[in-house]
This record gives sequence, C-alpha cells and structure tokens, in this order.
Amino acid sequence: MNERMNEEMNERILTLVEEKKFGVLKEELIEIMAVDIAEIFDDLDKKQSVIVFRLLTKDQAADVFSYLSSEQRRAIVEAIHETQLNEILEELFFDDKIDFLEEMPANVVKRILKSSTEEERKLINQFLKYPEDSAGSLMTIEYIDLRKEMSVKEALAYIKANGVDKETIYICYVLDEKRKLEGLVSLRKLVLLDEKLLISDIMTEEFIATHTLDDQEEIAALFKKYDLLTLPVVDREERLVGIITIDDIMDVVDRENTEDFQKMAAMEPSEEEYLESNAFALARRRIPWLMLLMVSATFTEGIIGRFENVLQAVAILAASIPMLMDTAGNAGSQSSTLIIRGMALGEIELKDYIKVFWSEFKVSIIVGVALGFINFIRMMIFVRAGLGFAITVSVTLVVTIMMAKMVGGTLPILAKKLKLDPAIMAGPMITTIVDALALIVYFNIASTLLGL
Repeated sequence: MNERMNEEMNERILTLVEEKKFGVLKEELIEIMAVDIAEIFDDLDKKQSVIVFRLLTKDQAADVFSYLSSEQRRAIVEAIHETQLNEILEELFFDDKIDFLEEMPANVVKRILKSSTEEERKLINQFLKYPEDSAGSLMTIEYIDLRKEMSVKEALAYIKANGVDKETIYICYVLDEKRKLEGLVSLRKLVLLDEKLLISDIMTEEFIATHTLDDQEEIAALFKKYDLLTLPVVDREERLVGIITIDDIMDVVDRENTEDFQKMAAMEPSEEEYLESNAFALARRRIPWLMLLMVSATFTEGIIGRFENVLQAVAILAASIPMLMDTAGNAGSQSSTLIIRGMALGEIELKDYIKVFWSEFKVSIIVGVALGFINFIRMMIFVRAGLGFAITVSVTLVVTIMMAKMVGGTLPILAKKLKLDPAIMAGPMITTIVDALALIVYFNIASTLLGL
C-alpha cells in the first residue's frame, strides 16, 4: 500500500471512529492487513484504541497485537477482559509471546502465567531467564522436527497434522531420540522427491547452528553471511531447543543499527521511540556524553592557553583555527564512520588493522595534499596572507588531515580490541580527540616556520 492510500485509509478509519459507525468500521477492518491496522493506532487515543481493537476478529487481534508498541499493548491489556487477553496470547507465536511478557509489568505477567498450563509456565519461565541479547531470548519453539527413519510420505503427513500452528515449516529439523540435531530437510525436497525415500537419504547433514547464549549481533552476521531463513539454536549438549527466524533477525538488525547511530551521536542508547519519550528522558540520555565531551574540551583550552604568545604575535593565526579544527574533525569522522559500518557488516575484522591503517594513510595523503593546495591558493588570493603564513596553515592542514584520517580509521578497531563498542569512536568523540591534536600540530608548525 502506497503512502497516499495509507493516509486516505487512516483518515477514513478515524472518521468512522469519531462518527461511532462501528458496524461499518468492523466490516472495513476485515479487509485491511494487520500491519496497516497497527499503524492506525498511532493516530488514536487510548479510548479509541481499545474500541478499534475490540472490533477486530480473534485472528486479526492477535496479528495486530504483535505489531503494536509496548505502550499500546499495555493500554489494551489494562482495558480488555482476561479471557480476551488469553485468546490473543494463544494465537501469538511463542517468541512473540515472550517478547510481550518481557515488556509487561509483573502484575500482567502473573495474570498470564496463572492461566497458563504447567508445561507452558515452565517454558515461559525458562525463556524469560535467558540474557536479553542472547539467542535464547530470541528463539521460538514453533518448528517441525522429524526422525530420520521416517519416509517422505510420513514426513509430509506429519507436517500436515502438526504444521498449522508452527511459525515456519519451510525447513524441518531432523532429531535423534535424545533430541540432538542431526540434519535439516527443506519442504521443497519433501514435496518434489519420491515419497518412498527416507529422511536420512535426503537430509542435509552440514548446517549452521548457534547456541542459546550466543550474542544477537553474531547471529545476525550468520544470517547475512549464509543467506539463512532460519537458524537452529542448540544447548550445551547440542540438543535442539528452538529456532530463530529471519523476521526476528530483521528486528535485531533494526535495533542494533538504531543503537549504533545513537552511540555515534554521543547519546545513551534507548529502544523507546522518540515521540513517546518525554523531554526529561531525552535530556537524561544526552547529558552524560555531552558533559564528558565538554570536560574533554578543556584540553583544547589548555593548548590554546599554552600557545597564547604565538596567537598574540600573529593575530591572523587565530582566524584559521576553526577551519583547521572543523576540517580535521570532518576528515576523522568520515574515516571512523566507514570503518565502524564495515565492522558492523563483518567486512572489517580486528586482524585487518594494518590494511585499514595503510589504506587510510594513502587516502589521507591524497585528500590532505589536494585540500592543502586549494587552501594555499585561497589564502594567497582571497585572504591576501603572507607567503609564510599561507604555507604554515596549508602544511598544518595536510598534516592534520593525515593524522585525523588515520586516527579515525584505527580508533574503532582499538575500541573493538578493548571489548568496547566501536560506535563510541564516532563523530563527537573523534572530533574532540582530533581537535586537540590539530591545535598541537598547528602551533608547533607555526612556531617553527614563523620563528615565534
């Protein structure tokens, strides 16, 4: 659905809600996809959201519920009857149910656990104990498992009988009697091959698996590298405990990218949506980094104070400080952004630090000389500075660009080596470091070439 049609649909739904034409609204909601209905809730107040949600069919309600934000889910849970809540949760896939429970307050979780079976309560509690960013917290138990002694015909019959409530049936998992993963078989093979063949004859014994405590970023990298649709999750004894699907990994990638952008902008990461955050929450996440950067900028003040006599001797030196610092900061940010993104995509590893340094060194020479030459011409023609002064600023520009690009390219790798997130070595941090180095270089070159 294109943006214009989406806006028209939203306006139509809002009009029906305001006019209280709930019969017409219910009929129209049946024809709308769940993800589009969920977007409509962004324009509804709390009371309207509950009304629209109650007009949805049982299947629709579960699908729409899985797309809503935490705040919207909480508002609906507080308003609907426990019976309807249980009906919705029964329709959710197990991993979506776990995600929902992780977001809800303790009293809601208790309500749901109270109405769950003993087996389901045990599973839910097990999943809730996995670390937040681990494979265990991300996986689902909604998969098809087969035995290698089955024939293709028996396997297809088993899938038809048990696959209705599974999140995916495109890849089936072959387990032994101890539930150890022995291989994979695709639905495509089962449908196309002779039904008399055994699963052991057609299953793939070479496969990629992950463990319950593996980090989500590493799992996302596996999906990208091997073009996976699903990934089996095993425990320490190599027993299959769940699978991770591509739709869940897309959510992880989105969250990780958002987190990296926030860190690169010198902010404390948060999963809360911008428009749902109040001013105090937004400020609280920004103040610590800004304070750190502000304090670190005192080094720059100290450097300027130390070379105050140089500035007093030639006042025009001060006019070039902003240009030098900005150019150096921008050059460093360019390099750090490329390296951080390359590391996030798995294109650059720790062992590549020499290659990165050499590449940035070559780039820095080309960029530095080009900008230094242009700056020299600019200062001689437009600023009408003396030859010595134009050379001083231009040479400083070349050196600071070279230095900034190599610092910007290698610091993210160093951060990774120290078990830190490379994203912290982006924009503001690199700029602060490079600014101080640029001033030191500038004043020392000026003192040497101008004899100050």
